[in-house]
Amino acid sequence: MSAPAPTTRWQVFPDAAALAGQAEALILDAARQSIAARGVFHLVLAGGNTPKNAYERLRECGANWVKWQIYFGDERCLPRGDPGRNDTMARRAWLDHIRIPPVNVHPIPAEHGAEKGAQRYAEIMRRVPEFDLVLLGLGEDGHIASLFPGQSLGSEEGAADVLAVRAAPKPPPERVSLSAARLSRAQRALFMVGGEAKRDAVRAWRAGADIPARHIVPVLGVDVYVDRAAWPEA
Repeated sequence: MSAPAPTTRWQVFPDAAALAGQAEALILDAARQSIAARGVFHLVLAGGNTPKNAYERLRECGANWVKWQIYFGDERCLPRGDPGRNDTMARRAWLDHIRIPPVNVHPIPAEHGAEKGAQRYAEIMRRVPEFDLVLLGLGEDGHIASLFPGQSLGSEEGAADVLAVRAAPKPPPERVSLSAARLSRAQRALFMVGGEAKRDAVRAWRAGADIPARHIVPVLGVDVYVDRAAWPEA
């Protein structure tokens, strides 16, 4: 069964730098609005090279980092500090360069394995309200976070917040991922998609294919930032 279609706003940028600059602006604007309204900004980070470009820009701005709470959409079951982990990338690109309290950063404990890591992150999620902004990439096969086509997305009513992924089609096979339902418990989501290899996935999404990306349905809809190389209609 297909997921309900959220409001999806597509924007195409001439290159990766322009995309990253606009992504930075959207993130900072969402933070200002959330902090003004509720005194806190709950942000979910994505892995991948395109989001990394935005993170590197964020480390140069002087935001009120003490008000930011940082989570991760998914993680590979690798040792802490492994360069293949999403949290390692985010720290090196951004978080290690700003004055954010360590207790405000909530990595997924995937080093304990998929099952135990999912259980421990679910305990954290139970204390977290609706996210303000979820950042996501898009895989060549249409996957998001570690939610792959043909596998459980956790998009159904009553789905668990966190899924143990044991047979990912990309290495490593064991991962931990927020479910589509938990990623959708957000005000809005921003997809950052770059590179020619993503064209087929973007084309499928725009054609209405039931890829995992379509199962993210936050309150205020989805923004999709695509660079020219990934845009199938270029």
